[in-house]
Amino acid sequence: MPDLPADASGPTADTAGPTGRSARKDPDKPESEAERRRRRAQFLRDLAEARELRARVQPRRAKAARLRHAMRMRTFRW
Repeated sequence: MPDLPADASGPTADTAGPTGRSARKDPDKPESEAERRRRRAQFLRDLAEARELRARVQPRRAKAARLRHAMRMRTFRW
């Protein structure tokens, strides 16, 4: 984002932390299970935050998406 200063902190600043793929010491060594879980947890937190933001910004579209999801779940056969 060109309109933000380089030292701006926000949701994008913590995703490029020390657990990021580019910050690892040895790129040939596979990442540990704890690193993978930490990155996955961060991703899921960001995803939930984005969904909440979308629901606040576009409530009608979010409601329609919830209703579609509920319909899919009702018609799904186990």
